[in-house]
Order: sequence, then C-alpha cells, then structure tokens
Amino acid sequence: MTARRVLNELLPVGFAVAAMGLAFGVLVARSGLPWWWATIFASVIFAGSLEFLLLGLVTAVAPLGQVAAAAFLVNFRHVFYAMSFPLHRVPGVAAKAYSTFALTDEAYALTARPDAQHWSRARILGLQAFVHAFWAGSVTLGALGGTLIPPEVKGLDFAVTALFLVLGIDAFRARRDVPAVVVAIACALVGHAVFGEQMLVAAMAMFTLFLLARYAARGA
Repeated sequence: MTARRVLNELLPVGFAVAAMGLAFGVLVARSGLPWWWATIFASVIFAGSLEFLLLGLVTAVAPLGQVAAAAFLVNFRHVFYAMSFPLHRVPGVAAKAYSTFALTDEAYALTARPDAQHWSRARILGLQAFVHAFWAGSVTLGALGGTLIPPEVKGLDFAVTALFLVLGIDAFRARRDVPAVVVAIACALVGHAVFGEQMLVAAMAMFTLFLLARYAARGA
C-alpha cells in the first residue's frame, strides 16, 4: 500500500479525533486550569471521552473512589477490545506496552477490519501514534485558543453536552434501539433522584447492568 493511500485512510480518523480534541482543549482552558494541563491530560491519560469526565471530577475534587468507578465503567469496553486486538503482531515489551496504552476506539475499529488482519507491527503502532499525535496536538491547540476567549462569554460548557447528544442521536439513528434509550433515560432520572449531582456513576452502573442482563438473555 502506498504512503498516499495510508494517509488517505488515516486523515479522516485524525480529523474526527481533532474535532473532539479541540473541544476538550477549550473545556480545559475554561475550567480554570493552565492551558498546559490540557497537553498533559491528552498525552498521559489519552482516553478520549474519559478525559471529559475526569476533568469534571478533578475540578470538582470528587472522591478517588468515584473517579476510579467512573473510569472503570467508561473504559470497561476495553476488556473486550483486548480479546481481539492484534497485540500478538506487536512484538517487544515496550511496543506492546505502548500499543496497550494507545488502544483507542479508532485504533480498534481500523485493526478489526478483515483487510487489516495482516497489518505489520510498524503499521499498527504507526496508526496508534498518528491518532495519539492528532489528539494531543488538537487538545493543545484548543486549550491555547480557549485562553483567548473572554471569560464573559457564556455557554461553552454546554458544548460537551451537545457533543455527546449528537453522538447519542447518531448512535440511535444507526441502531434504532428504543429500549436502550428509554432505559438510559430512566437510569439517569433514578440516579438523579437518589444521588443528586453525584448521579453519574450510579446511573452508568444501572445502565451497564441492564446491557449485561440483555446480552445474557439474548445468549440464553
């Protein structure tokens, strides 16, 4: 495969990652943290949606147990990724460690395709490094740009909520899973009624239990 074809394959992924990265960078700048914290978050944690969640928990000084529970629930899907991700084609301790660290939704989606079953170590690591670099770079740009936005400008915090609403609407259009939507809303309402502003972990736990129960029922 030519370098141009590889680049054409990776650039759409990079731009999609960059869109979220810019939004996250602006959010970090608006949270009151110095802009360089955005670069540290993006480079060291590198967990996409979890970083949005962690930022809110960190700035709210949430208990460590709540942070750990939220991280576990959000990233639980990676347990299943590890079962089919081609880590056996990435020899070397350091390479395996980085490949495990940089296992994102985008990297998994691309390497799980039938035509990617013979990708080399260099290509898998190159893909992951490409996504990592786009994420860290866009987050940093977003944070630097966010410092230029006057503090009196209101409503930017809702950008993240709007982003996840759009992702949720797209997911519904693709699967038309009405019961999942109804149960998710019910979990959120019950979580808020019982735990107030600390509803997130409880609501996610209830919804995860629903998904596991439904999966078990379908497999029975």
